[in-house]
Amino acid sequence: MAGAHTSTPQSPAGQTGRLEWADVAKGVCILLVVLWHVIMKHYLQVGWNIALPFPGLWGAAGEIFLPLRMPLFFAISGFFAASALSRPWRVIGRSKVANFLYLYALWLLIHTAVLAFVPDFDTAHAGTLGELLAQLTISPTNLWYLYALAVYFVLAKLARPIPAPAVLAAAFALSAAASAELIPVPGDRLDPLENLLFFLVGVYGKTFIKRVAEAASWARLFAVAVPYVGILGAVQYFGIETWFGLWPVVSSVAVFLGVTAASLVTRWETVTGALVSVGRKTLPIYVMHMPLLALLHLALLGPISDAGPTVQLVVAAVEPVVLTAVVVGICLVLYRVLPSPWLFELPLSRTRSRTTETSGRR
Repeated sequence: MAGAHTSTPQSPAGQTGRLEWADVAKGVCILLVVLWHVIMKHYLQVGWNIALPFPGLWGAAGEIFLPLRMPLFFAISGFFAASALSRPWRVIGRSKVANFLYLYALWLLIHTAVLAFVPDFDTAHAGTLGELLAQLTISPTNLWYLYALAVYFVLAKLARPIPAPAVLAAAFALSAAASAELIPVPGDRLDPLENLLFFLVGVYGKTFIKRVAEAASWARLFAVAVPYVGILGAVQYFGIETWFGLWPVVSSVAVFLGVTAASLVTRWETVTGALVSVGRKTLPIYVMHMPLLALLHLALLGPISDAGPTVQLVVAAVEPVVLTAVVVGICLVLYRVLPSPWLFELPLSRTRSRTTETSGRR
């Protein structure tokens, strides 16, 4: 999510350079993240007065993708991080750890300032200095992906001397315990514990993930997807989401399906181009969409709740998709017009990069 990644191997489509399937996967993931927040933090807060069960259907649709969104995002992040982890500590510390912590702190302050104008918006935001300090250190907010990446890079670098099976087994146990609610931590602090496994799967399973993408077929996709959907239905029906080990297993299958589907999508140029474009700009979408959604929620909540049944019926059917597209579109426009690169990259990192490039030319 944070910045562009480059790669030399060929994509399944045969093009050199970046792996298109990975950008497609990232694009889909960020759209699902925004859609989930639109549904949970705005759409389901509206006072709906309609007979058809659109709110329930949209809520269920958002939950279906829970095992896919962040696990796949972190697996792709780990996939690209694998080569970076061989670099010296000073390079990783500056370009990865410090960069992600800087972005987390910067955008946490921006979110706090904007969300102060929307105090009833349903997301964690600090109201006191003590709460802000806690969010900066031990209690990450909806920006927790950046916080987690900084920690993951440190852990993955420290774990390099340890055999991969042992590291993955420990990460699986941590994910299983966190998803089973056996670790007593509140809020978004569980998410980094659940998803470390998938970052490490990307790091250690880079070759396997590439093979999955290269061997993608519709037959394989449907052969896994059909029973997978059935399992998801059973999990929801019996309410067994917190069974020990279920989350990491189900999410691992979802990652496999996500990589396979992303690779297949690259066969359609029009769809691929749009998703790749979004997938290469996930950072600005991720850091900007929540305050934008909060302001749109403030503007839309009253009028939609007070609208007549006919208007509400139309809005209830399509608003999550339309509002997701609007939010993402605004994020991309702001990214193009905002003049300050330090909003999306550690200034020191950018300065060092330019110095290195200049030295190389000499």
